[in-house]
Amino acid sequence: MTAPAEEAPLWQPGADRIAAAAVTRFQNWAAGRYGAPAEGGYAALHRWSVDELDTFWKAVADWFDVRFSSPYDTVIGERSMPGAQWFPGATLNYAEHALRTAEDPLRADASALLHVDETHTQVPISWSDLRRQVGSLAAELRALGVTPGDRVSGYLPNIPQAVVAFLASAAVGAVWTSCAPDFGARSVLDRFQQVEPVVLFTVDGYRYGGKEHDRTDTVAELRRELPTLRAVVHIPLLGTDAPDGTLAWSALTSADTEPVFEQVPFDHPLWVLYSSGTTGLPKAIVQSQGGILLEHFKQIGLHCDLGPEDRLFWYTSTGWMMWNFLVSGLLTGTTVVLYDGSPGYPDVSAQWRVAEQTGATLFGTSAAYVMACAKAGIHPGRDYDLSRVQCVATTGSPLPPDGFRWLHDEVAEDLWIASVSGGTDVCSCFAGAVPTLPVHIGELQAPCLGTDLQAWDPAGKPLLGEVGELVVTNPLPSMPIRFWNDPDGSRYHDSYFDMYPGVWRHGDWITMTDRGSVVIHGRSDSTLNRQGVRMGSADIYEAVERLPEIRESLVIGLEEPDGGYWMPLFIHLAEGATLDDELRDTIRRTIRENLSPRHVPDEVIEVPAIPHTLTGKRIEVPVKRLLQGTPLAKAVNPGSVDDIELLHFYVDLARTRR
Repeated sequence: MTAPAEEAPLWQPGADRIAAAAVTRFQNWAAGRYGAPAEGGYAALHRWSVDELDTFWKAVADWFDVRFSSPYDTVIGERSMPGAQWFPGATLNYAEHALRTAEDPLRADASALLHVDETHTQVPISWSDLRRQVGSLAAELRALGVTPGDRVSGYLPNIPQAVVAFLASAAVGAVWTSCAPDFGARSVLDRFQQVEPVVLFTVDGYRYGGKEHDRTDTVAELRRELPTLRAVVHIPLLGTDAPDGTLAWSALTSADTEPVFEQVPFDHPLWVLYSSGTTGLPKAIVQSQGGILLEHFKQIGLHCDLGPEDRLFWYTSTGWMMWNFLVSGLLTGTTVVLYDGSPGYPDVSAQWRVAEQTGATLFGTSAAYVMACAKAGIHPGRDYDLSRVQCVATTGSPLPPDGFRWLHDEVAEDLWIASVSGGTDVCSCFAGAVPTLPVHIGELQAPCLGTDLQAWDPAGKPLLGEVGELVVTNPLPSMPIRFWNDPDGSRYHDSYFDMYPGVWRHGDWITMTDRGSVVIHGRSDSTLNRQGVRMGSADIYEAVERLPEIRESLVIGLEEPDGGYWMPLFIHLAEGATLDDELRDTIRRTIRENLSPRHVPDEVIEVPAIPHTLTGKRIEVPVKRLLQGTPLAKAVNPGSVDDIELLHFYVDLARTRR
């Protein structure tokens, strides 16, 4: 897609906003100190950041005053991917930087965290109290024998205790890993058993959708099946007493103890995140203390433009990388809003209420939530005071053009809309928010600084204005240092570097436009390929799900043994809708008119619901495998799916088609 030059942007930052943006101030500073271009705006800065990679990341470290307790030898040692070595020789601690604001006597009593639950009761935690609790818990972890490199796990909702446990873990040099309490025991064990934690922080249950969900039986199973545990810490969210053999949270966090921050090598593991793991065990992705520190400073401080006067609210759970990203808001002194509850309870406006109540300046959510709000016909800008919201950011899937228009029309005309795209794999964004650039409908503003993002054809040739594979041609600090239990690195290599040796291939289809923006078309590993023309599933979802009768959809392209190609569209109907010939015709006509005749499905098939991973992504590849006849046990990891029963429909369909 090459955007027409005359198309007006949906939003354009004013001169005052551009001048005040941190990325502008960084560019001016880096021009005088490091030779960055003083003219040419963001495009010139980005070009410099990838051409002069070492200098750029040194500038980021200096701008954000990263505290290296021992100096680095060079910015990048070994430059190969995988295996790039960042800041060899340096030592530091992530948690020390996250709690630095507490050292400022003028800020110590300000809110570091704001916790909100479904009752919309708001509980602030000050910087000084957060630092005190982390100091107390870190000392207790050391007393339990936790040493650098040990794994500490959390089976926790998005509550302040999860942040304290993570920061205390990082302070002692342990490796954090977490799952949300809506994950069943098998899903949690598929993750935690890989990394063998020595401590487990857990709740007795959680509240969601107006109901209490008891998790005591699940926790008991986790304790039985994780033999490496030395301690289990009980957090009584539902008010129960600590079970026998567990430690009480309050007893570990009540002391007034100055935190001690273990100084660890730059590439020391900070946490383990997990891929969706739709086939086989989830990939256990290890990222480093220093790599995440620098990458998140860049993203939150420059791209999100957040500082001490801001409040960051991103709807997420502890089982999704966005939770880790959210907590990193503390690095820039930003108040972090933790919402623990359903995104749509008591109604679809719930997240807008939280944004209003907490005075959020950046509100992050999913593209799916935006589209659900649009379909529900709500009016957030009219019904809520969102005057402090400067930016609404979306991720999880591409934000359709209608989503851009709805946010502009129904939230605020002067709203910075940041559709971003990245991944668990780097716990960051490849492209998205830039406060100094215009927003064009359906497009991500630009590649992120330090990210040499390109679209490549199968032969490795860069493309402009055409759909290609999303690749990154130079290393990023937050790329995985390794996968857990992947001693020869083969699984890591095969995940990203198999198609283009030495170049990160992410598995998305993108278009780089001639104005420097980016369009995301969906996953390339589930790509539709009719008559040699590649098409993104996201384009079809965007067209189909405009129809009020369609709640959600799933499209699959299947190469058949006789050389044919079958492309069914599965639809989950809205309440009260019926899939009749008229609706089928409407769906086909909508796709043909909005996309092309090639995008029109061979069949439109009603399903009871669309299956997702536990992090809410549509399951395309496993459904394709099921339709090809792969047994269910081999096509998908049951613990990675929100409702395994939904997949039996496709198993039965595959049988009837044989």
